[in-house]
This record gives sequence, C-alpha cells and structure tokens, in this order.
Amino acid sequence: MLKKFLVLFLLLAIGASQAQEGTTSPYSFYGIGTLKFKGTAENRAMSGISVYTDSIHLSLQNPAGVADLRLVNFTVGASHKYVTLQTDADSQQASTTSLDYLAIGLPIGEKFGASFGLIPYTAVGYQLEGQNTLGTTQYEGSGGLNKAFLTIAYKIMDGLSVGVDGNYNFGNIENVATSRQDDIQYSTREENRSDLLGFSFNVGLSYKRMLTDKLQLYSSLTYTPETDFTSENSRTLSTLLEIESGAEATIDSRDIVVDDTDFTFPSQWTLGAGIGQNKKWFVGAEYTDQKTSNFTNRTFDIENVSFQDASKYRVGGFYIPNYNSIGNYWQRVVYRAGFRFEETGINVNGQDINEFGISFGVGLPVGRLFSNVNLGFEIGTRGTKDFGLVQENFFNTFLSLSLNDKWFEKRYFE
Repeated sequence: MLKKFLVLFLLLAIGASQAQEGTTSPYSFYGIGTLKFKGTAENRAMSGISVYTDSIHLSLQNPAGVADLRLVNFTVGASHKYVTLQTDADSQQASTTSLDYLAIGLPIGEKFGASFGLIPYTAVGYQLEGQNTLGTTQYEGSGGLNKAFLTIAYKIMDGLSVGVDGNYNFGNIENVATSRQDDIQYSTREENRSDLLGFSFNVGLSYKRMLTDKLQLYSSLTYTPETDFTSENSRTLSTLLEIESGAEATIDSRDIVVDDTDFTFPSQWTLGAGIGQNKKWFVGAEYTDQKTSNFTNRTFDIENVSFQDASKYRVGGFYIPNYNSIGNYWQRVVYRAGFRFEETGINVNGQDINEFGISFGVGLPVGRLFSNVNLGFEIGTRGTKDFGLVQENFFNTFLSLSLNDKWFEKRYFE
C-alpha cells in the first residue's frame, strides 16, 4: 500500500507542476495572478473556513491542524470553473479545469504530525482585446506559481496545537501583447516572461475546548510573513507578417535586455472561531487580512491600477444527521454550506474589485477507515460592469478524495 501511494503521488505531482494555468479571469493580469484557494474541497464547501479540524481530514490552511491526524491521509482535489464574462456591451463564456492540490499527512506518535504536497498558488489566464482609432491590440497571459510544502505540527497539550509549514514557491508567467493596424499586413508582438522563485513559511495555532458535555469551542490563528520573490525577466519584440487569415510569419525578432527584479509578496493573518457538537454539527466564521497595499509588481507598472489591503469574511459549517447510522447511508453523509465576501485588494479605474460566493456540498463515506469522497459547488461574482470593467459570474464544481490508511503497524503474526 505504501508503494502504491507514493507512485500515485509522484505521478500526480509531475502533472500538477506542468499544468499551472487554472483561470480565465482578466484580473489575473495584475500582480502575479489570481490567488488560488489553498484549502481542501471540504473547506471550500464551507466557504473556505479552516478553523475546524479533525483526525481524518488533512488541514492545508492551518498547519497546526495536522497534529490532529490519527491515520495516514492521502488527499487530492480538482475543480472545474464555468464563468460568464460581462461588460456593458458584450458577454462571453469560458471554462477551465485544474488540479487543485495533492498531499499526504502522517501522524507521528501521539503529539506530532507532518504533511507534504503540492498546491497551485496563483494562476494567470486571460485573453483580452483593446481597440483604438488605429487598430487593435490582443493581450494573452498564462502560467502561475506553484507551492511545494512541508508541514510539522505539535500538540502542546490537550486541545492546543501549533504548526509551521515551509514552502518552496516556483513557476513562470507569460504576458503577450500583439498590436495590429488597420490595412497594414505587419503587426508587432511583445512577449514578457517572468520565472519566479521564493521561499516562505506559515505558522498556525489551533485551540479546542469543551464548553459543556456536548458543545465544543474551536479557534484558530494563522500568520504568513512577507515573502521576497526573485523574478528572472525576459522580453522579446517581434515583427509579424500576416500571410493568410489566422496565420502569421515572424519577419524579425530580437531579445530586449530586462533587469531581473526582487519583489515582496504581502503578509497575511487569519483569525477564526466556531462552535459545534462532535460528529454532529459545526458553524464557524473567519476573518483574513492581507497587506496587499505593500505589494510591488514584478516587471512593469500600470497607471490605472493600485493595490490596497485585502480582507476576507467567511461563514460556514456542516451537519451530519447520524454519524453511526448503519441502515441509512444518507444519515452518515456530511452536508456542508457557507458564504463569503472578499475585498481582493485590486483597484482598477478607481473601482475596488470585490468577490462574493455561496457554496454547498456533501462528504460521502467510502470504504473503510473513514475515507470519503467530497463534492461541492459554488456560485458567485467578481468585479463590476461599470466604468469599463469586466464582471465575472462563475459556477465552480470541485471534487476531492480523502483516503485514510494505517502505515507502520507492528505486526504480531505474519
């Protein structure tokens, strides 16, 4: 079983590192792309809150939650996003499918836990067109940043855990602008590429306490310091000749010297609290503050864009009708729901770009040792159609496998 897990993990890791693009948002042009959700599908179905942790699901948002594991957990998640992009004058549809995470969690004795895995951190993916009196300019972007992580957690005392994860962040982003003038066969293309690299870490605390015989209090705190990234930049300018409809030939191409840059990714902290009955129900809320106003762009400045501090507000929970039901399978299903509001920190044309989402889903028990399949959905919107901007109306479907197993057991009989 150990060999099967490791082989599967390696194959998925290779695929995830190659497939970075996971968005069709025009707002992914700014900064280093759109931030991907870091947690599991189970968290995402509850609006993304991370304050709740248990012994059979791996926590990706709060490293302290890994100390709760009692079984080896392998988890992998993927999602499909369908979005309608709207302006005052036009509307288009787009979709994308991405692998969201893959990770393994390991309990180490009674007090320690560890995990490692790979998560897409940001995503860039857009196709835009601008028009003026001389012609048109098409903008395309792709790529993103990945995060390979290692987490160590320790249970200080009953109910109180601390954890830290170290992250190796890597990836590349490509931005292409192609300008064409009316009645002229020649066009120009500018290609900018940034290869990104940086190390970061995240610390977390988790505290649980019984308030009554049935009610339990949950609380959590996570903090990510500012992260310095290195961006190795390159630029290519090309002259193109249109030889037939939709086909172009490169007439001239030259590399332009661009300085490499160092930029800072902002710090972030999250505070969460909730209440619930073990294996029955839970409701919680979280607040996240990110110092996006300190963000510095990697290669170029944009006149009509500024960065402000970002905030996230999330409320969610779950309900299990009867965890120990034998005759009725649906009584053992976990029903999850939540809603969120996010100030992304991006201001375009003087307008804040905000995001709202409502999510719901189910956790379906499968096999032995508390393994489960988790299915969730989310509907929401980002941005506005006013002031020449783009509004995104999206529908997300996400799926995960959370598989548990016992490793390193001492055998008394062969």
